[in-house]
Amino acid sequence: MAIGYLIVQARTAHDALPLVGAQIWVMDNQEKSVYHLITDESGETQRVALETLDRSLSLNPDFQGTPFISYQVLAFADGFNTVHVDGIPILDGETAIQPIEFVPMRKMQRIPTVTEIQIGAPAVSMAGSRYQKIPGTDPQILRQVVIPNPITVHLGSPGTAASNVQVSFPNYVKNVASSEIYPTWPDASLRANIYAIITFALNRVYTEWYRSRGYNFDITNNTAYDQYFIYGRNIYESVSLIVDEIFNEFVRRQGQIAPYFTSFCSGTTVTCAGLSQWGTVTLANQGLSPLQILRSYYPKDVEIAETNIITGILSSYPGTALQTGSTGLDVQTIQTYLERVRRNYPAIPAITDEAGIFGESTKAAVARFQSIFNLTPDGIVGKATWNKLSYLYTSVTRLAELDSEGTSLGIGTVPPASILRLGSSGQDVITLQYLLNVAAEFNPAIPAPAQDGDFGIETQQAVAAFQRAAGLKADGIVGPLTWQALYQTYLGVGDIIPPDVDTGVMDYTVRSGDTLWLLAQRYHTTVDDIKRLNGLTSDELSIGQVLKIPLTESPGGSYFEYVVRSGDTLWLLAQRYHTTVDDIMQLNGLSGSALSIGQILKIPSAGSSPAPYFEYTVRSGDTLWQLARRFGTTVNKIKSLNGLSSDILNIGQVLLIPSD
Repeated sequence: MAIGYLIVQARTAHDALPLVGAQIWVMDNQEKSVYHLITDESGETQRVALETLDRSLSLNPDFQGTPFISYQVLAFADGFNTVHVDGIPILDGETAIQPIEFVPMRKMQRIPTVTEIQIGAPAVSMAGSRYQKIPGTDPQILRQVVIPNPITVHLGSPGTAASNVQVSFPNYVKNVASSEIYPTWPDASLRANIYAIITFALNRVYTEWYRSRGYNFDITNNTAYDQYFIYGRNIYESVSLIVDEIFNEFVRRQGQIAPYFTSFCSGTTVTCAGLSQWGTVTLANQGLSPLQILRSYYPKDVEIAETNIITGILSSYPGTALQTGSTGLDVQTIQTYLERVRRNYPAIPAITDEAGIFGESTKAAVARFQSIFNLTPDGIVGKATWNKLSYLYTSVTRLAELDSEGTSLGIGTVPPASILRLGSSGQDVITLQYLLNVAAEFNPAIPAPAQDGDFGIETQQAVAAFQRAAGLKADGIVGPLTWQALYQTYLGVGDIIPPDVDTGVMDYTVRSGDTLWLLAQRYHTTVDDIKRLNGLTSDELSIGQVLKIPLTESPGGSYFEYVVRSGDTLWLLAQRYHTTVDDIMQLNGLSGSALSIGQILKIPSAGSSPAPYFEYTVRSGDTLWQLARRFGTTVNKIKSLNGLSSDILNIGQVLLIPSD
């Protein structure tokens, strides 16, 4: 049996914040647990090995079956909604990277919802026509080729009521490449296909193919019109490395600016007047380069061009790799980026080199950053590392320094008194658009409008989406209630990430009015302990400053806070977190065992690693005997772990199943 690999990354706000201690269950297609994993300080699990089929099957265009074995991932994190990903293809020798974008639970939400993501086979194995024409006006043409970062994808056919999602352009390309073809193909074949994928998307943007027809998106995920995109799916390491290197390069004809219309199809189940995906494998095995492969299907004068107009990324790659011995402003720039990003990703070591001098500590920080974000960890800042670092810097500075950066925008802590609607303009609209962008980072259902000061249709749609998420009347008009909800979201971002119970500290972003004394009172610690932990020599704080707050010590060690959910009992919580009912009752001053949904309990964290079980939601027809047979355990073990006194089960009931 062949072996493939899987890494799960648990993050929120489009990679800006890693989730430490997220619970990840890897299951086979019979829902039997294969691994139980915990994410580290970078929000990533260890790489695990999984059985699959032989690599040769994914290189054979005549093979009629599925050349891989699929697995499932179930992901939990306190304070966030649950994510279930089904059909993750694991291929021989390849590393699949499954991103989990956690969405925080709403303030009054007591039970997490479950986001279901279904992946399945790649488009290269599907039948059906591609690139249907859509009626409408002639497409418009932009003046320059621009990388849309993010790109807006419609999850359905044009004209349908499907939702739109916004993703970074590199992640979009990685997703499409992982959804269209097999990562086991030769490097030249992968690159030729990825060039075609990049160029096809840029052609849609450059010609404003959909927006000129009145649509509010750049491209669809329907293969009858565009290219295959599955929101939330895994990507492959081999694909990711290539995309990070070439995502701003595209195919054009010599002497022309426009991205060429790089149509493509499988070449077996579907044929078209364009690139044959399976044909690229044959040509790569014959020794052809990516450009030679492209010229085999498109005009002979096509070439690879590059654009450095990347919206949302702060500065373009300087053109020369930075490494040990490099000096100057470019080095200082990446040092600044790394120092800022490491506040969210503390596994990145501190830089002690002089500003603008690329020494050993800078190299170590670069290498750790590369390792975290699936780049070659060589400690050299090439184009792929530069672009990824620049993108991450953009993301984290929009989130973790909200107060300091927001204050420079004039946001403060008190909402404007204005009432804004379609047609409004000015500084208050910029403030509104900034706050909507913040909200969009934590809720993919809210589109992020451009911060241009004009209240257009895009902003109106974002306001209505935010109002729906906040439980307000979705009229697209910003009055006092909407302003208040926006500011509550903005000011509450710093409290979304749960504390790190393994280290006994939590990160806190200083807000207006905070003092060390108030923080010490709020978190049951002392001013001296906070100062000592953060190396402070004075009591002065700055808005936006990130402090480490020590967790209160209980008789059995530090604790973390847990929000009681439906079905919780003190006995189950004690089993789950390796403590006792008496310790929980003593720590919380409880006189009885009754719990209320939404109640906040302090849980001793001396042994907070979960017990060897996984959670299972009872379905129609389930019995204890069937579950015991399915998961290789016994009825008595299930009843004992769940404190059951009878064999009766209820649909929707959550059971703990021993993972033996």
